[in-house]
Amino acid sequence: MIIMSVDLGKARTGIAVSDSGESFAFPKTVITEYNTEKLVQKICACAEDYSAELIVVGLPKNMDGSEGERADECRQIGGKIATASSKNVVMWDERCTTVSAHTALNFTDTRGKKRKAVVDAVAAVIILEDYLKFRKNSK
Repeated sequence: MIIMSVDLGKARTGIAVSDSGESFAFPKTVITEYNTEKLVQKICACAEDYSAELIVVGLPKNMDGSEGERADECRQIGGKIATASSKNVVMWDERCTTVSAHTALNFTDTRGKKRKAVVDAVAAVIILEDYLKFRKNSK
């Protein structure tokens, strides 16, 4: 099954997709959109373009596991994606993914504008890799 992950941001949203064997996650694109309705449409278009059968949306929890205002916003957007795409949507804990993405980009010496352009897609890859590990270990 091809699974797509979404790292929602205020300005930029990262998209990553797995292979059909659910072994690898690949960064695909970063969507720059401030309007929620347009963002949902663009995410659904990506799901169609990449033939995703399941969409994993990052859920920004606090370090203590509680959920704040941003988590509520992401849940609402996840619901809109599910309705608009007619696909199953899973909300997935994304704590520390952006920090991990920056660390990964440090190793590749990716800096400046290029870094800003890819960090959200790399964060989406990390979300998807975590979810794929969960699926593999829960079988």
